[in-house]
Amino acid sequence: MNKGTTSKGEQDMSNFVLVYSGGSAGATDAERKQVMDAWGGWFGKLGDKIVDPGNPFSGHAKNISNGAVHDGAIGAPATGYSILKADSLSAAADLAKGCPVLQSGGKITVYEVTPM
Repeated sequence: MNKGTTSKGEQDMSNFVLVYSGGSAGATDAERKQVMDAWGGWFGKLGDKIVDPGNPFSGHAKNISNGAVHDGAIGAPATGYSILKADSLSAAADLAKGCPVLQSGGKITVYEVTPM
């Protein structure tokens, strides 16, 4: 989808990938339920801006450089992702500010998807 104006004069929205690093799903069943409830509440607030709520990543990763495969991530390991739609990178970052991963010490990098 190219960003621009539709025939109805509405602004097209771009997709943005939120890549999570760190954070915690909770150590006990009660904490995990609280975390999942927080995610559900955040997704509820985002409504139709959610393209893909995403999933957590396992701790297993490989990185490839110059044809060689190595164990582990490059830099800080990513712990999950979500895909949202927004009018701009700044708007997507504002939406990300409410993400529950931030409440448990996590960080978020927001990337704009470039349509091909």
